[in-house]
Amino acid sequence: MARPGADDVVTCPPILVFDSGMGGLSVLAPIRAALPQAPVVYVADNAGFPYGSKSEAEIAARVPALLGRLTERYRPRLIVIACNTASTIALSHVRAALDVPVVGTVPAIKPAAEATKAKVIGVLGTPATVRQAYVDNLAAEFASDCVVLRHGTPELAAMAEAKLRGEGVPAEAYAAVMAGLIDQPRGEDMDIVVLACTHFPLVEEELAAAARRPMRFVHGGQGIARRVAHLLRDADWTGCEPAGLAVFTARDEKAAALGPALAERGLDVDYL
Repeated sequence: MARPGADDVVTCPPILVFDSGMGGLSVLAPIRAALPQAPVVYVADNAGFPYGSKSEAEIAARVPALLGRLTERYRPRLIVIACNTASTIALSHVRAALDVPVVGTVPAIKPAAEATKAKVIGVLGTPATVRQAYVDNLAAEFASDCVVLRHGTPELAAMAEAKLRGEGVPAEAYAAVMAGLIDQPRGEDMDIVVLACTHFPLVEEELAAAARRPMRFVHGGQGIARRVAHLLRDADWTGCEPAGLAVFTARDEKAAALGPALAERGLDVDYL
C-alpha cells in the first residue's frame, strides 16, 4: 500500500492501528477479519519502544502528538490505540486532541472474571499498565468476587518482538515471566490470565507451555474488532482496495528484520 494520495484520502480513508511496536498485530488481525475491505495503516512507534518502562508524563505527551502527525498524513477514518499502556495513560488526551473516532484497549478483566471457576485470575501486563488506577477500577467493578493477581513484566514485549524477527528466546525466560504470577499467594489456584499488553498474545503458546498446568489466556483483540466494526457499520468501502501498510517511526535494523513477518500479514513497509 503506497502512501495515500488525494483521491485515496477522500474515497478510502484507512483504519489506523497504533502501537509502540508489533503488539498491535494481535488486534489488527481480527479487525481485518471483521472488515476485509478496509484499507489499514499499522503504525509501530519503534522510536519510543518500549512504552512499558516510560513514565506516564512521557507517554501522555508523546502519543497525542504523534497521532496528530499521523492523522494529518493518513487522514484515517478511525484510530485504534492497540496498546494497553498508551490507552490507560493517553486515551483521553488523544480523544480531546483529534476529531477522529478513537478506540482504546482495555484489559480483558471482565470476561476473565466471568469465565474463571477458581475465582483467581492473573493480570499480566507492562509495569506501566498494571500499576494504573484504571486496572484497580476494572477489578473492583467486574472482579470484586475474585482474587486478582498482577505482574508487571518489562521484558516480555521485547521477547515477542524478538520472536517475530525470528530470534530464539529461551523457554526459561517465559517461565520466569509466568512465575511472577504463579509464585504469588493463591497463584497455584489461578485458572485464567489476562494478557494486558497487545504484544503478549503473540507469545501465548510459549506462556502456556511455561504455565506448568493447563491455563486459559484472554485478551481484548476480538472485542476491539467488534467495536471497530460497530462504529464503522455504515462505512462505504466500495472501490477500496484492502491494502495494508506498516509504518515505523524509526529506521533501524530491528525494523528491517521484521519485514518478512509483516509481508506474511500483507503489509508493505514505510517510515514516518
